[in-house]
Amino acid sequence: MKSLVCLKQVPDTETQIKVNPEGTGIVTEGIKHIINPYDEFSVEEALRLKEKFKEGEVVILAIGPDRATESIRTALAMGADRGIHVNDPAVNTADPFAVAQALAAAAKDVQYDVIFCGHRAIDDDFCEVGAMLAEFLGLPQVTLVTKVEVAADKKSAILERDIEGGKETVEVPLPCVVTSQKGLNEPRYASLPGIMKAKKKPIDAKNAAALGVSVEAKLQSKEYSMPPERKAGKKIEGLEPPDAAKQVVQALRNEAKII
Repeated sequence: MKSLVCLKQVPDTETQIKVNPEGTGIVTEGIKHIINPYDEFSVEEALRLKEKFKEGEVVILAIGPDRATESIRTALAMGADRGIHVNDPAVNTADPFAVAQALAAAAKDVQYDVIFCGHRAIDDDFCEVGAMLAEFLGLPQVTLVTKVEVAADKKSAILERDIEGGKETVEVPLPCVVTSQKGLNEPRYASLPGIMKAKKKPIDAKNAAALGVSVEAKLQSKEYSMPPERKAGKKIEGLEPPDAAKQVVQALRNEAKII
């Protein structure tokens, strides 16, 4: 079973984000970066499929600056076979359209039965790259997937996906693009032997010119700003529960004006 996993490196979820003085982006100094959590589900599912069929390959494809190599190595330490790193200033901070263009160009040089993406990245939260990638490659796609069952002949898969209020089960021909949702699996930790092996696994470096793409962004960020600070809350103390409840209702109606 051959899988291609598109991976993005993002700031750690515990990182305190600050906007730079110019308002053009965030302060990157001192920030710890990790694999996008939804992409971790994708890496794990690709590894499980390889283990299930006892053959195949898991290729990691990432776009980003030099530091993105760290996240590729982490995925390789989990058990992936090799990596492709697209490192180009024109693409590294591009919009989802341009990123999907570059991913599609890189994917054309890889053999795969399925392409995995996280259904969203926790930094920009666009939720668009997987769908655009499928369109560029002319492949069917299934989003928000929480269960994957590939047929023995590897020509189709039955997938379970989240929908509002429940689950939906669909059958799709392979190859296809799958975007992973929380609940798909529990990603493994990289073992010490895996970390040592990852140092010797190949990572193929590419740029936009090598991929033969001319990046045409459709979206530009004009300004970054932090949300306004919340006002201090109001405490109601020293009252019996029924009286306190009345005070809360009055405050919500007369002060907050939300009921």
